[in-house]
Amino acid sequence: MAKVIALVNQKGGVGKTTTSINLSAALGKEGKRTLLIDLDSQGNATTGLGINNSDIDADIYDAMIGNKDIEDAIVKTKFKNLSIIPSTINLAGVDVEFIKTMLEDSTFRQNEQLKNAIDNIRDKYDYIIIDCQPSLGISTMNALVASDSVIIPVQCEFYALEGITQLLNSIIMVQSNMNPKLRIEGVLLTMLDGRTNIGLEVIEEVRKYFKNKVFNTIIPRLVRLVEAPSHGKPISDYDPECRATLAYQNLAKEVIARNE
Repeated sequence: MAKVIALVNQKGGVGKTTTSINLSAALGKEGKRTLLIDLDSQGNATTGLGINNSDIDADIYDAMIGNKDIEDAIVKTKFKNLSIIPSTINLAGVDVEFIKTMLEDSTFRQNEQLKNAIDNIRDKYDYIIIDCQPSLGISTMNALVASDSVIIPVQCEFYALEGITQLLNSIIMVQSNMNPKLRIEGVLLTMLDGRTNIGLEVIEEVRKYFKNKVFNTIIPRLVRLVEAPSHGKPISDYDPECRATLAYQNLAKEVIARNE
């Protein structure tokens, strides 16, 4: 059965989608059958793997509201062992759709729709990675209920821990009421500029706060990482010799080691 991991941080610009794409690709290269679920209506993980809107017959919105079976939304990518369930702007309407359904059906559980869909395909993959939108709305709550664990990307910049308390409170609430098995897989330090002192200070602060939950791997801030999605490729295919390629491969190995 697949290990389901959500990439969550309600703060934008922390490298969440970049990590979702590149961790998924790295897990695939490690021989793990991997599915990436794009749960952000901006669809950046979708385009970052070279999927065009014109090629999408069904998306995660269709699967969550029951328009299509989740299997119908899966798209195989050209990258090793990696498939994706794409997202489109349609996902922005899922909150309204769920509220409408709740008014019509008192038994409807709006936070369990993604879990119900994923349960049908868990046996087909080793890892399912969910790229969440930068908010703690209905879509992200669905991800927390559906997941076994979360990875929290934290950028190595000033105000790095801003909003983390709210996120942790949301995780505790989900653990208490909807998904008792949910745990923190790890905290990932991202966007490190080794030329600045602030990055090293943030690393020390985060490790003091989260202790052994922090991954050893730190993702550097590199132009190549920014360029890769515009070419529809993970960094490992865009620039195999890049330091970020090695970093994400090391992260994949850490994730695998924590689950074996």
